[in-house]
Amino acid sequence: MGEKKGKQGKPRSGKGKAGAKDADRRVGRRTLLIGGAAAALGTAALARDKLGHLWWRLPGVEKPRVAGAVDFRGAQWVAASAANWRRADRPDDYGIDRVIIHVTQGSFRSAVKVFQDPGHGAAAHYVVRKDGHITQMIRELDVAFHAGNREYNERSVGIEHEGFVERASSFTDAMYAASARLTAAICGRYGIPLDRKHIIGHVEVPGTDHTDPGRYWDWDRYMRLVRKASTASA
Repeated sequence: MGEKKGKQGKPRSGKGKAGAKDADRRVGRRTLLIGGAAAALGTAALARDKLGHLWWRLPGVEKPRVAGAVDFRGAQWVAASAANWRRADRPDDYGIDRVIIHVTQGSFRSAVKVFQDPGHGAAAHYVVRKDGHITQMIRELDVAFHAGNREYNERSVGIEHEGFVERASSFTDAMYAASARLTAAICGRYGIPLDRKHIIGHVEVPGTDHTDPGRYWDWDRYMRLVRKASTASA
């Protein structure tokens, strides 16, 4: 069972581009016409919800940002196209409680290139190369369009891994070790439990048609490494 592919071999999410599912909510004309007072109350609730995630845009409230800064020490910064993510101020506006594991279905270089393409509509926070090198392309503060599900995008950090789901050889010792350290650091930063309910594969995201990381991804080994890295860091 294969995956649908987007540009340059990168799998695409669900129906259309991942970014399309993450488009900002808008109050439709139909909502305003049906239900009278009930619709008005619903609109007000929607407005309050939206404003609750925008408070940080007030002058002096947003966390300071430094160009080229990374959230994981040792990662290399390469910026993704601004079309492939949404500016936020997590975890203050959206709580982070998931790490989502992806596989690029292509080379490291092609993944980085496609995430820099504004027409692709998707990108992950990190890309891990076979030799363990880690590139960060989106700040953890911000919402990356990587999961094909708006809610999961808002609450998660996405990690891509170079390789192919149907090739066991894609997943090297260096990749597992580096990715485990990265995931352990993310979980420690946001208080995410080190279990399979909170560290999941793209295939486990509701509403997507992806199969990554696939049957050759060794979850037992990976979770042992994540816990070991977390203990060493502590």
